[in-house]
Amino acid sequence: MALSDVERIKAASSNLRGSMIESLNDPLTGALADDDTQLSKFHGIYQQDDRDSRSERKRQRLEPAYSFMIRARVPGGLCTPAQWLNMDRIATEFANQSIRLTTRQAFQLHGVIKRDLKETVAAINEEMMDTLAACGDVNRNVMAPTLSGLTDVHAEVQRHAKELSDHLTPATRAYHEIWLDGEKLDTREDEPIYGDTYLPRKFKTAFVVPPQNDTDVFAQDLGFIAIVEQGRLVGYNVTVGGGMGMSHGEPATYPRLGSVLGFCSTGDFLQVAEAVVTTQRDFGDRTNRKHARLKYTIDDRGVDWFRDEVESRCGFALEAPRAYAFTGNGDAYGWQRGDDGRWHYLLFVENGRVSDKGDARLKSGLRSIAEVHKGEFRLTPNQNIAISNVADADRSSIEALLEQHGIENSNQASTLRRHSMACVAFPTCGLAMAESERYLPSLVDKLEAMLANAGLDDDAITIRMTGCPNGCARPYIAEIGLVGKGPGRYNLYLGAAFAGERLGRLYRENINEAELLEALQPLFSQYAKAREVDERFGDFCVRTGIIRAVSEGRDFHEEVQS
Repeated sequence: MALSDVERIKAASSNLRGSMIESLNDPLTGALADDDTQLSKFHGIYQQDDRDSRSERKRQRLEPAYSFMIRARVPGGLCTPAQWLNMDRIATEFANQSIRLTTRQAFQLHGVIKRDLKETVAAINEEMMDTLAACGDVNRNVMAPTLSGLTDVHAEVQRHAKELSDHLTPATRAYHEIWLDGEKLDTREDEPIYGDTYLPRKFKTAFVVPPQNDTDVFAQDLGFIAIVEQGRLVGYNVTVGGGMGMSHGEPATYPRLGSVLGFCSTGDFLQVAEAVVTTQRDFGDRTNRKHARLKYTIDDRGVDWFRDEVESRCGFALEAPRAYAFTGNGDAYGWQRGDDGRWHYLLFVENGRVSDKGDARLKSGLRSIAEVHKGEFRLTPNQNIAISNVADADRSSIEALLEQHGIENSNQASTLRRHSMACVAFPTCGLAMAESERYLPSLVDKLEAMLANAGLDDDAITIRMTGCPNGCARPYIAEIGLVGKGPGRYNLYLGAAFAGERLGRLYRENINEAELLEALQPLFSQYAKAREVDERFGDFCVRTGIIRAVSEGRDFHEEVQS
């Protein structure tokens, strides 16, 4: 079978160089050459255009209003105050004034025009941060539990996340040549892990420390669940084959939760990770990008086959998985004290957008805090931020700045809102079919009123929305999942587990807001009256037959329930 076109582009790119320099220097267009738009993703850059103005510009026979999204890697979400201030400055000078915190604990900047691309990327690198491998067919930003300062175990897991990020970073010098004016090489470099054509598709990795599944480990291609015995990290249960993306109307595509492959000791996690990545490199589908993720490789060949291949490459057998339990996948807001006595303040950031809006001057407030903060910031997988590693003597000054800027806490937001998440969607994402970030807050307003009427004001229910089925905000493992189908229309998924251990199932298809509210209102009433003690909404929907549980990804598309 013929390879996909992206495989041709990668093979001819000279380790991700392509004609990027020529594209950047072309003054006749605000876009990159077609092949370079694919290669730019490996450098952390997506070409986009303003879809709000697309029709009018076409009418005027103008090219689209091209700009670029730049994603900076932040392994484990750990960011210094200097790095935060640098991103704030760059967003103000080169982007659309705002910072976007992603669902992978990374930074995104939107609205950078082509002539500023090189200067922007170079500026990000000035504070020991980069954009290499933030996108593309490689291992992307490695996730880790947010508050790594809480215990020694959390801190060790954070270090492992950084080690794995470094280990799986591409070896090519193309990034340094193109963006940082590094010395140009005359020969092709060796990519010992990725090879000349890298992976068949994107690859995502996360670490997690039970009982919080804040990194949604089962949504990842590769996951490491920390196993703690007698207060000591002894190793990890390894999960493989998770992934959220699918395509509407194509039942051969589906989200899948990761399978637990086995247990490895702390000394072996890098070797296991490399074996998983190279197995996918060698056996993943390079002919059909919609079938190219690790989840399909595993479903096509079987978990047992995959385990045998990984163990063969490692030279040792994985042990049987060890016991663990998850209780939720959200963030613990407000102040928490770590074992070392230092404080961490987790601040709610609606849909990850850091900007100043009216009295809530989030961007200005975080800038003021970064100017005096002696610890770190930690970006969360739920698009929030922790002001971390605060000494007793410094806590009051942080609190004063939070209050001064009108952002003093997430308790200003409802429980539902604090468990909400949305992708960017319109106006910049080229894949968006419906609104997401710009719409979810107003929808939550209406759902809050319905929950209040049912006496459920304080109930934690996860709700996530995406503008397309790619699943960037992980909607298929939200108790209420909303996926864009067209302008103002969404698919509604119910029945996922609160801790991210069960997929939801399609409950209503292609519905508008009125139909959505009409579908949920009686369910909230039933839940309020008939739930069991401590029962979660997703579990209630399954127990009472409102929705049938999804046992595995391949049965995700079974019939819509009435």
